[in-house]
Amino acid sequence: MSANFDDKPPPAQSRRISIRLLIPNLLTLLAVCAGMTGIRLAFEGRYDVAVVMVLGAALLDGIDGRAARALKATSNFGAQMDSLADIVNFGVAPALVLYAYLLNDAGSLGWIVAMIYAIAVGLRLARFNVMLEEPNRPAWQNAYFVGVPAPAGAGLVMLPIYLGFLGVEPGPSFAFLAVLFTLVVAFLLVSRLPIYSGKTAGKRIRRDAVVPLILGTVAYVLFLASYTWETLVVSALCYLLFLPFSVRAFKRREAREG
Repeated sequence: MSANFDDKPPPAQSRRISIRLLIPNLLTLLAVCAGMTGIRLAFEGRYDVAVVMVLGAALLDGIDGRAARALKATSNFGAQMDSLADIVNFGVAPALVLYAYLLNDAGSLGWIVAMIYAIAVGLRLARFNVMLEEPNRPAWQNAYFVGVPAPAGAGLVMLPIYLGFLGVEPGPSFAFLAVLFTLVVAFLLVSRLPIYSGKTAGKRIRRDAVVPLILGTVAYVLFLASYTWETLVVSALCYLLFLPFSVRAFKRREAREG
């Protein structure tokens, strides 16, 4: 049988992938590594570093999508990997760090609640992915999340740890309060509450708002670096106070849109 010389292997150049396309995926994998390292540090008793690693994982996970869009490196593969990484970074890692620090004082109930929180994050992410393909959703509703987003849930659920670092003594009583709080956060994740996302606020701001925005951002970062746990406590409480205002704004817009 004669060889078919038309079936030539593709040139080597066509099999190469631009490094630009790899950067978002590398950020996603680094986020997973940070989240998993946070779990290990928590079970080693290094809770402060563990919390920083989990928050760092959330930060990296938030950057990878924006990096993909900025570099024009979006892909179905990257989107699927990012979604799977979110379950680790926002669900499993915070739940296990909180369990190692405090929820284990509540016994089996603490473990059950940690699993409920992680499952709630998975359900929240699955619903988010499905809603991306919903064609009949009014355009103005894209400014709102349905339920608390997973990154915010991860920051909220670790509020008992921040309080513990500020002097609240870990123990059975505090652990059972943390159990109730974790259930509340899990409910907020899977709820239908409209939460303002800020995505439609626009890429440009007024000139008179530039300096206050820069100063506010710098001040927040400085407070976060100098008074880390106090700033995180205030941030979590402010976010919880923001939720009712977001729901009211949504209802007003819904009534106006008819």
